[in-house]
Amino acid sequence: MTEHEAQPAAEREQARPAAGREQARPTTGREQPRHTAEREQTHDDGAQVSTGKETAGAHEAAIPELVIISGMSGAGRSTAAKCLEDLGWFVVDNLPPALIPTMVELGARSQGNVARIAVVVDVRGRRFFDNLRESLADLDARGVTRRIVFLESSDDALVRRFESVRRPHPLQGDGRIVDGIAAERELLRELRGDADLVIDTSSLNVHELRAKMDAQFAGDQEPELRATVMSFGFKYGLPVDADLVVDMRFLPNPHWVPELRPFTGLNEEVSSYVLNQPGAKEFLDRYAELLQLIAAGYRREGKRYVTVAVGCTGGKHRSVAMSEKLAARLAAEGVETVVVHRDMGRE
Repeated sequence: MTEHEAQPAAEREQARPAAGREQARPTTGREQPRHTAEREQTHDDGAQVSTGKETAGAHEAAIPELVIISGMSGAGRSTAAKCLEDLGWFVVDNLPPALIPTMVELGARSQGNVARIAVVVDVRGRRFFDNLRESLADLDARGVTRRIVFLESSDDALVRRFESVRRPHPLQGDGRIVDGIAAERELLRELRGDADLVIDTSSLNVHELRAKMDAQFAGDQEPELRATVMSFGFKYGLPVDADLVVDMRFLPNPHWVPELRPFTGLNEEVSSYVLNQPGAKEFLDRYAELLQLIAAGYRREGKRYVTVAVGCTGGKHRSVAMSEKLAARLAAEGVETVVVHRDMGRE
């Protein structure tokens, strides 16, 4: 990080991976071989597009896995889709069934970058629903590995959920909620019979449903936790998205040391000054242990993202230095960690 002193402060105020560790790529399933007849071009957005023809073997290897999520409205389709998204799947909500083969074809052209696709199909697209069986037959002919997940729930549970959010059932029309539920159940009867996995969510809460999805699709891997460690200045306000807030104002402020004042917590001299203060290293050790305990609990509860906000007066010295150290500790424990210095450069 030797360029920090030479860069303008505004340019340094950006997210970056934790020190000493490259930012991990999102999990996208098994890696696919990439064979092309000619060299690939790289676009400005980082996407790579082959300029030549792919071999037949490479094309087959790049065909993504597919999960189709359907079921009763109010049974938890959105929660199931979000769970797969957190596991690294590319999720498309309410895609017309006729476009599913096209989506798979686009995934196959991604050279393995989109290895797993989840599509949510429901009665909101009922005018396209008749095309689903034709699309499934097309996918089977292409040799696409696909599974259908059907979310089920009792009529009583669905009625309670719709009444709690005060929203009509998408098929009830001028009738009652139970009329819409009955119509939807009849419409989806055949699809339910073809499902590879049926999950009854009548007595499940959100965390229990996520646990069932993890058990089916996460394999033996423990659910991944991603952490953002954000430094900030209390005089600019608390971060609204913080899960945990830490106050570094119990340490002496380098602002009052003339030779350190112009620099930030990214500077080695400032960092050493902060970490060598009484109580600083003890705080770092104990809070890092506490974060390990919290992270384990978050994983058990299905929480995938956590933001740790580390504050000082102006968000320039103490909070920046401690954020870097905490992020390095989390990264060493296998947590995918990004550091953001929100207020550095605002003074």
